[in-house]
Amino acid sequence: MTTTAPPTVNGRVIALAHYAGRAVLETALARRGLTFQQMVTLRPVALAGAPVERDELTGQVVDALKVDAVEVRGVVEELTARGLLAAEASRLRATDAGQALYTEVNAETAPISARIYAGIPAEDLATAGRVLALVTERANAELAALSR
Repeated sequence: MTTTAPPTVNGRVIALAHYAGRAVLETALARRGLTFQQMVTLRPVALAGAPVERDELTGQVVDALKVDAVEVRGVVEELTARGLLAAEASRLRATDAGQALYTEVNAETAPISARIYAGIPAEDLATAGRVLALVTERANAELAALSR
């Protein structure tokens, strides 16, 4: 009988976990005609409860997705055209439809997330959170150095 040691955390293990979770979300989004990028952009506005500065939102999404600001502005325009975001001068707010869509997707995916993380000890989740935060910080620093 051969036993396999549990994988050590590395880029591949992190990526596999990310893409597995993302596929769950994208399945829920596809039923609503929404993309992952659109949801990542809608989320901070829906959670803010008040209008957010367009440039601040763009910066948040650029930082989260590591994409160009032009791409994020395009996503904002898509969400605005769909009536999910509304522009108020330099600020954006979630419309009632945008807020409802965000809430609907979250309500569908929250129980799935709960099942995915069920039974994992809190201390393991805390350790994983610290490790992933450090990996993210270091990767962001390396990316910044490469961009100089």
